[in-house]
Amino acid sequence: MSESAPILPPDTTRALITRYKTRLKTGGEALREAYEARPLTDPILKGRSHLVDAVLVDLWQDFQLPAGASLVAVGGYGREELFPCSDVDLLFLLESEADADLEERLAQMIGLIWDIGLDIGHSVRTIAECLDEAGRDVTVMTNLLEARFIHGNRRLYDGFEADLRGLLNPGQFFKAKRLEQEQRYTRHNETPYSLEPNCKESPGGLRDLQLIGWISRAAGFGTHWRDLARHSLITDEEATELRELERFLQHVRIRLHHLTGRREDRLLFDHQEKLARKFGYDSTETRRASEVFMQEYYRTAKKVTQLNTILLQNFGVEFFPNRYPAAININERFQCVRELLDVRDEGVFDRHPSALLECFLLLEQRSELKGMTARTLRALWRGRKLINAEFRQNPTNRALFLRLLQQRRGVVHELRRMNQYGILSFYLPAWRRIVGQMQHDLFHVYTVDQHILQVLRNVRRFMVAEHAHEYPLLTRICTGFEKPWLIYIAALFHDIAKGRGGDHSKLGMKDARDFCESHGLEPADTDLVEWLVQHHLSMSNVAQKQDLSDLEVIQRFAALVQDERHLNALYILTHADIRGTSPKVWNGWKGKLLEDLYFATQRLLRGATPQQALGTPIRQEDARNLLRYYGLRPGTEDALWDQLDTVYFLRHDAEDIAWHARMLYYRVETGEPIVKARLSHVGEGLQVMVYMKDQKDLFMRLCGFFSRLGFSIADAKIHTTRHGYALDSFVLLDPGQEVHYRDLINLLEHDLTERLATHAPVDRPAGGRLSREVKHFPITPEVSIRPDERGQHHIMSVTAADRPGLLFGVAETLVHYGINLHTAKIATLGERVEDTFLISGPGLSQDAQVLKIESDLLEKLAV
Repeated sequence: MSESAPILPPDTTRALITRYKTRLKTGGEALREAYEARPLTDPILKGRSHLVDAVLVDLWQDFQLPAGASLVAVGGYGREELFPCSDVDLLFLLESEADADLEERLAQMIGLIWDIGLDIGHSVRTIAECLDEAGRDVTVMTNLLEARFIHGNRRLYDGFEADLRGLLNPGQFFKAKRLEQEQRYTRHNETPYSLEPNCKESPGGLRDLQLIGWISRAAGFGTHWRDLARHSLITDEEATELRELERFLQHVRIRLHHLTGRREDRLLFDHQEKLARKFGYDSTETRRASEVFMQEYYRTAKKVTQLNTILLQNFGVEFFPNRYPAAININERFQCVRELLDVRDEGVFDRHPSALLECFLLLEQRSELKGMTARTLRALWRGRKLINAEFRQNPTNRALFLRLLQQRRGVVHELRRMNQYGILSFYLPAWRRIVGQMQHDLFHVYTVDQHILQVLRNVRRFMVAEHAHEYPLLTRICTGFEKPWLIYIAALFHDIAKGRGGDHSKLGMKDARDFCESHGLEPADTDLVEWLVQHHLSMSNVAQKQDLSDLEVIQRFAALVQDERHLNALYILTHADIRGTSPKVWNGWKGKLLEDLYFATQRLLRGATPQQALGTPIRQEDARNLLRYYGLRPGTEDALWDQLDTVYFLRHDAEDIAWHARMLYYRVETGEPIVKARLSHVGEGLQVMVYMKDQKDLFMRLCGFFSRLGFSIADAKIHTTRHGYALDSFVLLDPGQEVHYRDLINLLEHDLTERLATHAPVDRPAGGRLSREVKHFPITPEVSIRPDERGQHHIMSVTAADRPGLLFGVAETLVHYGINLHTAKIATLGERVEDTFLISGPGLSQDAQVLKIESDLLEKLAV
């Protein structure tokens, strides 16, 4: 870059910045006021484009750029859709390589554009460079496809436009953009129904409509929805609907930008209520304004994805008309056209209403079918209202629906398609209530209907051999389950009563039983499905909140499940349900808790003794085998194990028992603290062991240290040996999931050992901010202290919003009151913690003292 004197003197530059910044601000405020007075999308989007045009033209003249250059708008700016805070995409088009003087002028002009407050994306290229990049990168081609001349050399621009058109291959462009959409859908979990969707990028957002526009431009079909109707790619009614859908999404994005003052396209909880008010929605007795607004958004996104699918299919026919053989008849109602299922005529569903279900069954049964033709989808959407009470009571239709659930492939795909086109809502009236229904908690990230389909997808994944490496135990259980489709039915109904008020598990039981009985299931199968819906939360509650080393806990759970068939089915559904809430909720430790509960209950159901059911002898034997594997002689472990009681062996698995013995067998009595860390053997996080002379504030000190390092404690096992040593085990996770755990092992071992050995002051965790989710869905903290059934200990339950240092606050309170902690059960559900502690100590038998402890804890937990 040249270091010559500025093209414009500093005083002139400062004056220009002030002038243009004021001009943009004044013009933007005027556009906003006009929009708020009369909310129309075209005037504000085109108005901002023209405002920026005028400023850039004047700047071009201020910098006296040469006649052999053109200023070109590209991307959204090129099509005159400039949202209030969108960036401005510019192309500086040159006849030839820029000389030093032109480089300097362009650099200073671009810098000044930033200074006046325009967030720009820019490129400086010749025509040859544009064509070269466009030929290699479909994103660049897309951007240039929407180019619009602003100022400069018109002849140069016209030549560029003609050359770009000559380079473009509409068929290849179509394939590339369709693949790009598939990748984008994958990034957004294939659903528009996340609770905080992106109104631009999520499925059903503006990008789906823009993609249609790009393909239409590339093919020369025009730039408006009416142009597509004239080419018979959509109907006139669909063209009108597309424009209405586009306007709604544009209003959402415009108001989001106004509300946040930045380029924000995510419908975050922070903004939903305010947006709802802007759209004129009010709260009702049962629903927030944001819920009403978001259901309208989901309905819009659903229609966008439907019409996007129809148009992409029709484009494919246009671009590749001779690619497929002639139609192949399947039966008197359907045929195969271009690998798609097609109605043989558009009156099929009117004459044969059962075909509304049959078409999905055919897609499951015939792997050569990749979807439905556009006219079939249209006919399906129109015909959905034929599904009435008479249709639902028809034995043929009931049998068809069951067969849909019993197929070897395609079950999830077709249920999703049935939901997309309204078939599921009409066939299961209870389903209609949960479509697009938000879940106001801190761990579900999908609407109720999409969560259920995610759970179904997880169950289905356990059944497929290709995914056996992910969860081998679940796959083995699933493949041995004689009627896996019963679990599909339970999945469909497990949350179907959400939002009705009352216990959704109990309300859903009746819906599930009615369905099973009306569809002719055997009594035992009906009972199983109903039981699964009723108890779909029971296994996770026991695994995450109760002490699995307590035989009575296992016996109560075994009495609930009664037999292995119920146990297997509930284990499958529970695992799938937790994984279907949010990627943040699931971790390997939750999986291990469920697995431990599963095996302990299975052993008890098979007639094992209590000790065998809890696996104590098995764990000890497995631990000994591991120690022999590591080269330790028989009996080496005895010195340590003699100091440990049965409870220790109940609460630790064989891997942990062997690890502790290897680390401590020669230092059973030591004056120095021993701290060891390793990568978790369940594949996630760090395991940390601390062994030293017990002290009353040890748990608090450890919580403070781990919190200072930024870890969350996923599990804590607190144990005191017979000779007064603390043997404490922790599982640590990084909430941000950005840490390379292996790199921290030596640092953690060294620093913690040093702090414990020198009796350094307690690390107090830094105050952390609450997550924005908690701000919008506050949790009233709850604390309960009650004696256990034996009367030897007390169980303390804590429910609160998660935040840094929360566990430290609990530990500090226990130390203050001289309470001994025996074990801690940490359960984090998104931003909500439900922790359980086994405690003992003075005063716990006195109601007044317990009340004081609970009050102090509530004060610490309040946010």
